[in-house]
Amino acid sequence: MPFRSFVRAVDVAAPVPVVYRWLCQLKVAPYSYDLVDNLGRRSPRTLTPGADQLALGQRFLIFEVVEFAHDDHLTGLIAQRHRRSYGDVAVTYRVTPGAAGTRLVGRLDVGATTAFEQARRAALAVGDALMGRKQLLTIKALAEHAAGQG
Repeated sequence: MPFRSFVRAVDVAAPVPVVYRWLCQLKVAPYSYDLVDNLGRRSPRTLTPGADQLALGQRFLIFEVVEFAHDDHLTGLIAQRHRRSYGDVAVTYRVTPGAAGTRLVGRLDVGATTAFEQARRAALAVGDALMGRKQLLTIKALAEHAAGQG
């Protein structure tokens, strides 16, 4: 199945472990536009104890964890219950040391073979451009705030 990747990234003025810890918060909430993707509930602005304890098969967002490495990356595949709506989708978040602290990269891989799937992929690309960017900027702000208090 042909996949297309959508990549977004931000530089974060915080150390890798702090950014990765906030990335693990995606198990708790989406950290994007809460009115749209969190039923109006505000994503927590403090770290949730234990959210950084990852396990294969664990849920985060609409995905299930398939691979992770502490302070490096988190990868998920679309959960079975969401495949009918979204199709074949995978997401990877990676944190790497950067000049300003950490480079946070999100990559969404979306498969499509039929015309319907290709149209759905195009819609997901637009949604991801808006929602994914907001998500990374929110994680950036929270990690930088946490690093400033450390």
